[in-house]
Amino acid sequence: MNRFDDLVSEQLKTMDKLLFIQSEIERCQKLEAELQELEKETELLAIKAEINNMKLELQQIHKIFEEQTEEVVRTYQQKIQPIA
Repeated sequence: MNRFDDLVSEQLKTMDKLLFIQSEIERCQKLEAELQELEKETELLAIKAEINNMKLELQQIHKIFEEQTEEVVRTYQQKIQPIA
């Protein structure tokens, strides 16, 4: 594999992480709504903390994904326009 293929492969892995965490946030938010209805404050606080942690992780992964995208574009441009 060349550098471009490696970067794209790594970016796909990052996208999988993004999608997983987004689905986990949605799952936890549903639990949050259910717990609010049941007024289980202790469990609710734990779920809120978990959601906040996952949102932070999602932000970090999103930043990595953006950096990878920039690197993929740079590598692709170098591949199609070799330095003379």
